[in-house]
Amino acid sequence: MANRYDKSLKNLERSKHVIPLGSQTFSKSYTQYPQGHSPLYIERGNGGRVWDIDGNEYVDLVCGLLPVILGYCDPDVDAAIKKQLEKGITFSLPSVLETELAERLVEVIPSAEMVRFGKNGSDATSAAIRLARAYTGRDRVIALGYHGWQDWYIGATTRNKGVPSAVSKLTHKLPFNDLDAIYDLLAEYPEDIAAIILEPMSSIEPDDGYLESLRELTKKNGVLLIFDEVITGFRFALGGAQELFKITPDLSCFGKALGNGMPISAVVGKKEIMMEMQEVFFSGTFSGETLSLAAAIAVVDKIKKDHVIESLWKKGSYLSEEVTNRIKENGLSDFIKLSGKSPWKMLNFQDYGNTEGALFKTYYMVEMLKHGVLTIGTHNICYAHNDEDMEHILKAYDKTLMNLSNAISDGNIKNKLPCPTIRPVFNVRG
Repeated sequence: MANRYDKSLKNLERSKHVIPLGSQTFSKSYTQYPQGHSPLYIERGNGGRVWDIDGNEYVDLVCGLLPVILGYCDPDVDAAIKKQLEKGITFSLPSVLETELAERLVEVIPSAEMVRFGKNGSDATSAAIRLARAYTGRDRVIALGYHGWQDWYIGATTRNKGVPSAVSKLTHKLPFNDLDAIYDLLAEYPEDIAAIILEPMSSIEPDDGYLESLRELTKKNGVLLIFDEVITGFRFALGGAQELFKITPDLSCFGKALGNGMPISAVVGKKEIMMEMQEVFFSGTFSGETLSLAAAIAVVDKIKKDHVIESLWKKGSYLSEEVTNRIKENGLSDFIKLSGKSPWKMLNFQDYGNTEGALFKTYYMVEMLKHGVLTIGTHNICYAHNDEDMEHILKAYDKTLMNLSNAISDGNIKNKLPCPTIRPVFNVRG
């Protein structure tokens, strides 16, 4: 019998000759999916579903690693792109669209008094760090979480190959929710810390008073507080997690959902700090590319008009509640735990006995893919996910969790796993 992923596997071999990993993105590469038992290339998407190059259909719970907040081929966004396409894409001078989008962001994001655009999250976070260093005259940075691929951040992780050690030493990665670690570092370098950059939350909730303490601590020590809202922005609230938690940072970084899949990001902040951008070099030929700007305007307008975020919360809450019940019913509560906010939930697979959580997660992915759900162990909800999609997801969970429970009870899950265990690129948010 032919493998249902034959075309994907053949194209991977072809691709490896000309593209390292066969992908532009680590998290989308074959190393992060069950080898031989998953799709590797998507041909098209519509609404909350995608089709791979073999013609297999899936409800998509990855949504492009979270940019696709409205759904694939959203009619309002597509119409805005097509309308602008007839006028042109990249011009020799700025477009008025830059101002129109910036005005919208200033209106809805608490920390935004001025705005600059980039093409991806790493653009925004790196611009914010350079800006913070320029404004404070300091070099060191505290990073809590994941902030992209640029030297200043990735050099402080285990994926630091190619980054000069002198650069790596200027960034200090600390655990989220650990105020004592920040106090200690500030005491060690009282005049050297330019900024603390963090995701206001990911799968881990901020402890009560944690964000408030960071805000007070940074003000007291002349340190800029930067929120990396590349994921949380336009997903938890229109103004981001800063609106949800009612904490206003000095600078913020937005991306992903801003363009519903189009490449655009933004660094926003207080006017006094942002004005440093007149001297700080942050400049790109495509930062004012108009198709993405038009898309982002349509996204922001639709989120406001159609109460998109309320829908994400409702759908995400329903799905997580139903999945949690199924986890309990199958006796898997010791193995699988859900964490995070409803619009972006994560499944945490625990080590159990001599079996590591990564093996459980790999088995889970194999089964969910087999039953038509594309997942990396997260619930990346989009506005287009409908009742039929939810029913499909829950039916896949019914089969997957039952099979996982039986495999664990039989004590031979290792033998039943048809592929190598998936290993993460690195401990992203550890």
